[in-house]
Amino acid sequence: MVFQYLRRSARDSPYIFTSFVVAAIGPVLVVGVPAVRKSQGYVSPARIPDTYPLPQRARNPPSGYED
Repeated sequence: MVFQYLRRSARDSPYIFTSFVVAAIGPVLVVGVPAVRKSQGYVSPARIPDTYPLPQRARNPPSGYED
């Protein structure tokens, strides 16, 4: 009965059927992809720095029009 409904909806409105299939696959991929990546030895890249490193010296503030 469920299989007949799926076949009929795939034939009568394929765009709605396809959207439901893609929506059903999404949560499976959220759980499955990280596990597969880990099993194949994927290592996450280093984080991009959020700030620019400051020099390790005395900072002289500009005076006047020295930019």
